[in-house]
Amino acid sequence: METNVGAERRRFVTEFATGAWSMSELCERYGISRPSGYKWVARYAAEGDAGLRDRSRAPHHCPHQTTEAVAQQILAARRRYGWGAGKLLGVLETRYPDRPWPARSTCNDLLARAELLRRHRRRPHWTHPGAAALTTAAPNQVWPADFKGQFRTGDGAYCYPLTVTDHFSRAVLLCRGLRGITVAETKAGFLGLFRQVGLPEAIRTDNGVPFASAGLHGLSTLNVWWMQQGIVHQRIRPGAPQENGTHERMHRELKRETARPPAATLRAQQARFDVFRRRYNDVRPHEALANHTPSSRWQAPTRTYRETPPAPEYPGHCLVRRVCDRGRIRWHSALIFLSYALQGQHVGLEEVEDGIWNLLFYRTLLGRLDERTGTVFSG
Repeated sequence: METNVGAERRRFVTEFATGAWSMSELCERYGISRPSGYKWVARYAAEGDAGLRDRSRAPHHCPHQTTEAVAQQILAARRRYGWGAGKLLGVLETRYPDRPWPARSTCNDLLARAELLRRHRRRPHWTHPGAAALTTAAPNQVWPADFKGQFRTGDGAYCYPLTVTDHFSRAVLLCRGLRGITVAETKAGFLGLFRQVGLPEAIRTDNGVPFASAGLHGLSTLNVWWMQQGIVHQRIRPGAPQENGTHERMHRELKRETARPPAATLRAQQARFDVFRRRYNDVRPHEALANHTPSSRWQAPTRTYRETPPAPEYPGHCLVRRVCDRGRIRWHSALIFLSYALQGQHVGLEEVEDGIWNLLFYRTLLGRLDERTGTVFSG
């Protein structure tokens, strides 16, 4: 024999109505409390069979429920910026500190109900076992730089975005669309940045053109120019973009907000880059900065750009050689090739072992020279 809760409640109130049993006897028989028994009798008398159904346990009023006005403001900010719940709440709390903003989980639920939340597959955090983490303690210690992948604008011309950020503050210092990755255009982009804000202690790039080459110490015309200004050139390992992870993360936002779809012309695309840079630096909060904006953490460098860099100074015990226009130096009666990028520059040679010389350029050790064989190798 099978029964259900509704049928049992109906039998209970029917038997109570006969007057043959008291409330205590019926409640003991059906295994319920006396308050529950009176409750079902009262509901049945007022509503009939409908009163015997289970009712919602949800509260009639929730004092901390997100108001419709606050919900619409969150949705409007999402449609405008496309950011996640954490950054949206960071911006809104800064602009309207007197309003009761919901928790991050509530904000995500709101975005999900409005079908504005993108679900991403959770991936395990990966780190290379031998890679040292890049850490900075102040602005302008390291500037990551790279080219965002090229794409065509609406008129069919290629756009190569050159980007430079500050690792400590995450500020985007340069985002310039170039027509190619030539040394001349890249140098012009860095030159404008150096003249405008100053010089960093180091610049971190990959090993591609025009930042580096396959020659001695990866020398290129561009990084030789940086060394003349006292800037250390850091290079990540080949095939390891995660070593410049903060910069690559910015590239994802840049592509999503400015190049999907691209603008009609390079000029219009540059206008998008400028808007993105201002929004990324001044409006968008960064979780690594405790939801502060990059511009609130960045300060201009104290070192200024020198139009005429100083000549290198080497210790008195070093031999100084000038690199000729074919990238070679004269060593005794032989010509030893170093790099075309060093044409016209002076390098220092310091003997460290019998017949082995350190090859110096400003503060950088380029390699070692074996005078017995006339070869240059890595130090």
